[in-house]
Amino acid sequence: MNKIDTRPAAGEGDVNHSPRRRAWAAENIGGASRDLIDRDADAFLHQSVSTPCLNAIARAEGIWIEDVAGRRYMDFHGNNVHHIGYGHPRLKAAIAAQMDELPFAPRRFTCEPAVLLAEKLGRIAPRDARGGLSKALFTTGGSDAVEVAIKLARAATGRFKTISFWDAFHGAGFGAASVGGEQMFRSGPIGPLMVGTEHVAPFACYRCPYGYPDLDGGPDLDLCRMTCANYLGYTLGREGDVAAVIAEPARAVPFLPPPGYWRVVAEECAKHGALLIFDEIPTGLGKTGRMFACEHDGVTPDILVMGKALGGGILPIAAVLCREGLDVAGAYAFGHYTHEKNPVTARAALTTIEIIEDEGLVENAARVGAAALTRLQEMKARHPLIGDVRGRGLLLGVELVSDRETKTPAPDAAEAVMYRAMDAGLSFKTTMGNVLTLTPPLIVTEAQMTQALDIIEAAIGAEERTVSARC
Repeated sequence: MNKIDTRPAAGEGDVNHSPRRRAWAAENIGGASRDLIDRDADAFLHQSVSTPCLNAIARAEGIWIEDVAGRRYMDFHGNNVHHIGYGHPRLKAAIAAQMDELPFAPRRFTCEPAVLLAEKLGRIAPRDARGGLSKALFTTGGSDAVEVAIKLARAATGRFKTISFWDAFHGAGFGAASVGGEQMFRSGPIGPLMVGTEHVAPFACYRCPYGYPDLDGGPDLDLCRMTCANYLGYTLGREGDVAAVIAEPARAVPFLPPPGYWRVVAEECAKHGALLIFDEIPTGLGKTGRMFACEHDGVTPDILVMGKALGGGILPIAAVLCREGLDVAGAYAFGHYTHEKNPVTARAALTTIEIIEDEGLVENAARVGAAALTRLQEMKARHPLIGDVRGRGLLLGVELVSDRETKTPAPDAAEAVMYRAMDAGLSFKTTMGNVLTLTPPLIVTEAQMTQALDIIEAAIGAEERTVSARC
């Protein structure tokens, strides 16, 4: 009998327990770095993708992180919190001033920074003919914000079921993990999970779960007729009592939706009385070259969840935005977190948005990202290891394959390229095992992007030569 592999499938983070990781650490990590990593491993619970840690960081500034040994890396990972760069002077000054003026507000009270932030988010949020997303609740993290959104959808519709995507990540909380679709966050010892969380296959044109061929990474709509969106609509109809569809408008893997996908889904949600929740935790505030990723598709959700970059890469804060008609909590509480209206985190978020606007960072993301995507397409033409490139703005993915015809994933090659890039001063992560995922801060310049892509191309070329020498 064949032994069943019970390890979870690769998700949105690189593997922290592989032989290649151990080999890289043995060669690169020692002294004070090794001591701190060992202390970390002794003090913290171990879990996939985070402990043991890759390295120990001593400084972070702008697009750069610096390890304990003094090696500097352009950070094209950053957990998507560093939109304005690490340690922005204006943000640090605003936080310090707020701590002097009002460091905390007990939850029974309001304060001006929290109100200003809620009003600002209502103004910049997407809107349509039905209006905008003018009501807000704040939490300390995206996972908690997803939990609030689920509660809100249940209360507003009187239903409890959700539909979400396999392979999606919406957070580590119990409800967030239940609607998420990554095996390592929802399977094995973690279950049983929240009931009523139905899943469908996601859009992924290069690797269509429904078996349709792609057109150079994109959809062949004449052939597939957007089966992915239609099947979601079919599921809504068969269930009949779904409270909400929750999804990332642009998957952080990354994968982009086929043109018109979200319009079809929004129409199906309206038809079947379900709300549409967009998780913009990693993509909001300009990552894709628009303030919110859903703006590319011209669809405004009923509820929008955001976080990560909202605190400027310094403080944790997330937000749930919804239409005014969904203000239905009444005598119940969906959030009421201790730091829900913390004036310091609210000031950090408000200042972060102002910096993004004043410095034209959304526009910079669109411009630099478009140039990067062109360069990546040119790299694909030169390197057979690259099966697909995709993305918008500064959410970019390079999928490595060992054979373009069969699209056989090349996870070992992806890991090798990542460590070669680290050695050359560039940090990024791999997702789904074989996708080089680049999410630099919105302040990155074209020259810095060119330097980073030079490093990646050199690393890919070196790996191709290594593989060729073995054959």
